[in-house]
Parts: sequence; C-alpha cells; structure tokens
Amino acid sequence: MKRFNLLIPILLVCSVGFAQDTLPRFTVTNAGATRNIVGWVNTYGLVKQISIQRSFDSLANFKTILSVADPNSRQNGFADTKAPNDHMFYRLFIVLGQGQFLFTASKRPEVDSFRLTKNGWIDHSKDSLNYGIKQGIPRRSDFVPSFYVYTNKDGYLFINLPDAEKKKYHIKFYEEDETLLFELKNIKEPALTLDKTNFLHSGWFKFELYNDEKLVEKNRFYLAKDF
Repeated sequence: MKRFNLLIPILLVCSVGFAQDTLPRFTVTNAGATRNIVGWVNTYGLVKQISIQRSFDSLANFKTILSVADPNSRQNGFADTKAPNDHMFYRLFIVLGQGQFLFTASKRPEVDSFRLTKNGWIDHSKDSLNYGIKQGIPRRSDFVPSFYVYTNKDGYLFINLPDAEKKKYHIKFYEEDETLLFELKNIKEPALTLDKTNFLHSGWFKFELYNDEKLVEKNRFYLAKDF
C-alpha cells in the first residue's frame, strides 16, 4: 500500500473489510440516495478485463456500465451515481490472462453508513440502527453523512475516492475545535480504511477534502467509543 507523507504516523487497516472483498467476491455498498459503491480486491495474477454490470433482475438483463481502466489494480472500485434505485443487482465480468472468463454471482447493495432524517440517525437496516444505539452515537440535526468519508458498520473510517488515480486528493482531519490532527497527501487509492486509534479518542471529528487546492467537501464524522 502506498506510503503517505503525513504529519503523524497513520495506521491503515490492511484489509478493507466491509468496504471491499477479494475477487471473485466483491462488495456493493449503498452510500445514500442512489449512490452505490462497487469495490473489490484483486489477487489474480493477470487480468485483461473487469466490467461492472447492472440489472433490475438478479439473473438476466445485465448491462455493462463500466470497464475499469486498470483491471490489474489490487484495489479498485466504482461509485455508481446513476443507478435507477438503491436495490439494483450488480455483478462483475472478468477476463483472465489466458482468455478464461467468468461472471460473478450477483448482489444488491448493503447499507454501510448511518442515514440521517430530520429526526436524527436512521438506517434502512435494523442491524445498523441497533449498532448506532448500542454504541451511543448521538443525534445531530445539522449532520448529513459524507459520500467520501464515513464510518462503516464496524466503526472504522472509510475513505471512498473512486477516481483517485486521476485526481490530486488530500484530506485534513481536525478535532471539533478545529485543531489539526493530521493530513493525508497525494491519495491514489480508491478505497482506504483508517484505524480508529489514529484519532486517539471517540467522538465527533471534522475533515476537509481537497482536489489539488480546491475544496471538495467540508464535513464531519463520528467514531464510537470501543477502545
């Protein structure tokens, strides 16, 4: 994994866990509205093509929505922001080095982060809602979860940057009082998971995501107390 130029050492979770799975398994995560994130880890020796396909049906009528630019990238993913709904079916079409090909099993998106309504933390999944209650996550009427930086169901911080290889992303993390904690520079991985111990304590934190010097998003996230 790429080493980052940081203000302090950062612990990255080597396995992206819920965020990605190892081919031919893959994950599909719903990050809000109709934003579905397809991700995987590639351990094949040589891959000629990986195409993401989408369908209303789990068995038929799949259409290719993207063929990834670098099928041999170890970690890869795609944010489908044009899905007709949040319960479409996805599968991968994979062509290996010797010409063999396969279709993965199809799957629907799973909810990865908590949803917010005008009443506070709400999720389409009872498991995720119970997780939020058990971890004592407070409600905030001024908070809308980020599409780029958010906590997954295991409580780790997940960074989703599907086009990272084409952009110049960097992220600054702050305490709630605006004290700078650390910065990730020159991010080229489309999916990263940060260990929560990097933040030293539980609670609310702020971040600023930049593409080059242009601010992409300024938001916050919550890390539950379990250490």
